[in-house]
Amino acid sequence: MSSRRASAPRALAAALLLGAGGAAAQHAHGPEAAAPRFEAPAPGTYELPAIARVSGHRMLGHDGAPAPLLELAPGQVGFVSFVYLSCPHACPATHALLQRLDRHVAADARLAGRVQLATISFDPGRDTPARMAELRRALAPRGSWRFLTARDRAGLEPVLADFGQDVLRPPAGSDAALRHVLRVFLVDADGAVRNVYSTGFLDLRLLVNDALTLLGEGSRGE
Repeated sequence: MSSRRASAPRALAAALLLGAGGAAAQHAHGPEAAAPRFEAPAPGTYELPAIARVSGHRMLGHDGAPAPLLELAPGQVGFVSFVYLSCPHACPATHALLQRLDRHVAADARLAGRVQLATISFDPGRDTPARMAELRRALAPRGSWRFLTARDRAGLEPVLADFGQDVLRPPAGSDAALRHVLRVFLVDADGAVRNVYSTGFLDLRLLVNDALTLLGEGSRGE
């Protein structure tokens, strides 16, 4: 493992402290960054039919212990993201946006205790539980945010297949980066995927309004 890869969570912490998290959020088209590309519909004014259904999966938590990917009770929803710690651009943008979502959820009485986040590594060979714990410390979650990896690629592949999340891996021995489409998944308590966000729609307003819609909060307090 190169020192560059080993220091990725520390570098992320420094970037967030220096304000690079805001730049990453702009890359993800957050509402406080550049002018929004679209108007987010008010919560409760639309429906989010199930797109797919995912099974319960056991992963490795940041403490090295087995942990469920999500553990949603009725009346809760989850946001799931797939990343890897040596990712140069898209993954830091996702971290920054989800950190803002975590802060928003913790401060919003309609969402606090009802929204879980899960960040899962594409790269279990290098992104060990200890490295995911470093990422967790860097992002300092205020709510329920799981930082997960797998024992090996064989344990990860069923999770990727279940979510329909593709990843292109370089040939063995290559130092090239993994390639993937940036996606965040909204999952309900029954395991149904209710929305998938990618670049251009990875917008804090939309994530918040979708969560409120699924939780039946409508536009109260807006």
